[in-house]
Amino acid sequence: MPKRTALGPPRKSGGQMRSFLRELKRRNVYRVGAMYAVAGWLAVQIATQVLPIFEVSALALRLIVLLIVAGFPVALVLSWVYEVTPQGIKRTEEVAPDESIARQTGRKLDFVIIGVLAIVIAILLVQRFTSPKPVATSIVEKSVAVLPFENLSDDKSNAYFAEGIQDEILTRLAKIGALKVISRTSTAHYASNPTNLPEIAKQLGVANILEGSVQKAGDAVHINVQLIKAATDDHLWAEVYNRKLDDIFGVESEVAGAIADALNTKLTGTEQAALAQRPTENLAAYDAYLRGRALWTAGYDFATTRKVVAAFAEATRLDPGFAVAWANLARVAGYMYFNGVDPDIYTKDFIKNATDQAVRLQPQAIESQFAQGNYLYRIERDFAGAEREFRGVVQRAPNNNEAWQFLGLVERRQGKWDHALADFMEAAKLDPRNAGLMTTIGGETLLNMRRYADAHDWLSRSLAIAPGDGLALSYQAATFQSEGRLPEAAAVVDSMPLAGMDGGLLAIRIYQRLLERNYKAAIAEVEPALRQPEDALNGFGPQLRALLGKAQRWSGDTAAADATFHALIDDLTPRAARVDDTFMPVTLAIAQAYVGEADAARAQAQRAVTLYANDANLIPNAEVGLAEVLLVLGDRDAAIAHLQMQARGTNSIVTPALLRLDPIWDALRSDPRFQALLAGK
Repeated sequence: MPKRTALGPPRKSGGQMRSFLRELKRRNVYRVGAMYAVAGWLAVQIATQVLPIFEVSALALRLIVLLIVAGFPVALVLSWVYEVTPQGIKRTEEVAPDESIARQTGRKLDFVIIGVLAIVIAILLVQRFTSPKPVATSIVEKSVAVLPFENLSDDKSNAYFAEGIQDEILTRLAKIGALKVISRTSTAHYASNPTNLPEIAKQLGVANILEGSVQKAGDAVHINVQLIKAATDDHLWAEVYNRKLDDIFGVESEVAGAIADALNTKLTGTEQAALAQRPTENLAAYDAYLRGRALWTAGYDFATTRKVVAAFAEATRLDPGFAVAWANLARVAGYMYFNGVDPDIYTKDFIKNATDQAVRLQPQAIESQFAQGNYLYRIERDFAGAEREFRGVVQRAPNNNEAWQFLGLVERRQGKWDHALADFMEAAKLDPRNAGLMTTIGGETLLNMRRYADAHDWLSRSLAIAPGDGLALSYQAATFQSEGRLPEAAAVVDSMPLAGMDGGLLAIRIYQRLLERNYKAAIAEVEPALRQPEDALNGFGPQLRALLGKAQRWSGDTAAADATFHALIDDLTPRAARVDDTFMPVTLAIAQAYVGEADAARAQAQRAVTLYANDANLIPNAEVGLAEVLLVLGDRDAAIAHLQMQARGTNSIVTPALLRLDPIWDALRSDPRFQALLAGK
């Protein structure tokens, strides 16, 4: 018997251990373990990517993964106990050594392992080269970020003034082509005097940081600014400005010029002229303008935007020669027109007049050219003309992050999806912490391109910066819905309380209930929201009322549905001819179809397709709306024909998953042509 040592039980001899290891190798236990590990990983990847399309729940996926993991030791035990022979599977002890074919089986397992590894490597390469690359943050020496200026005024209501001074300095710096200048949207996330400048500079991809403070008391202003090399904390330049209010207009230009000198940046004659130009000599007009700029960056809800328009309008009233105020007035009023807000106030003539004033006063100004592009895009829907204007802006002012974004937007309207994506990426280099831009890339672009994994990635980045953002969450849920992953979509829409929910997210939530065929829940959730003022829904009221009508109809309450649709028709009819981004022409046609106004519905649906014919971003909604109208009216052949045409589009909103889930298409389910669409054919 082996001797027991002082430290524990008897030890196996080295020969016994070597014999055991040789037996493991002979019985192919190592090979089986390797094959199972590789094949198990592959099975997990396939399960998590494919099964959600068939609405397999997240719990079921977790159970599948656990079963695969639990099977590993079972596979090892079976490979030890049993052996494959020409006569079938036998216990290893029952196979004579001269009859064993374990060695030949091992060679076959080697080929299997190599084959599975090749598949794994191929999958990894696809994931590596198709996943979105992080926003480039390579740091160049002539790069700067302007952090929020600290408001040192005793009157804290003067915060807008500090914001305005910072914003005007940033605007002038952005006109210097040789500098890389980070947008205010990204720098707004940071404190005025942070202690971790190197980390902030790394996040923003810049070498230099500009800090500042503003103190306003009566008609006196004290401004302190300093340019810091972030990596070494060296102060490259600093200055203190003590000015009277009526002498404040030149400070922003002086600061921008001094920063250019400190970074050894040579200005062109055009850039020098742009920096030297004073926006106005009217102090009251300038004060109203700064109030408008501060409000503009606070948010895009309609109530706030009305105040922005009022502030810029006041600036132009006080100084009719204030070109930049006219340009910004045109842009913000154009945003309201674009979203169908107060159409009697924000008319085409109102916006054209503001644009024309800016161009007349300063035809060469970047702001005037931007306003002209904005007018062509949002009012005239002349996307090719708008593209020319915005491309001119980025050529003259490559740091203008907004111009890169708008260039991408108008390219997208023309169906130039890859070009648009590239320009959004350029904007992201200048605005790497802009959650809204990331939502534009992920939710409004990659989702339409059916690049779902990439869309989720960008939306996750957005939500990491702005947790709970309604727009990002709505697109995240919509992406899951397009994939047919209803449990994941439900988790998103249920994560936020109904009270005060963003109108877009609420619309996605109600649509989720319809996809789940939970019509009572849809009605219970949307009715209280529709009692709110229209502004609280940010333009989604008509869409929500249409969803309510469908839920009522499909739940069997035809009378309530008819009442909802008739009220919607009365509301939308006066605005039916207006072309904007609210889908009112489409929504009106659908409401008319559900109440049996066949001729009116057909004509309106066709009119909507015509209105959006040149808009690659919105024409799919009009075409699918026409298909829905035709189906409700009983014309199945025409409905399928339009669905087939739309499904072939490069940015189709008709995914096989949504066709399978949406109750709208129930009447087509037995048609072979529809079944072909479900199969993606």
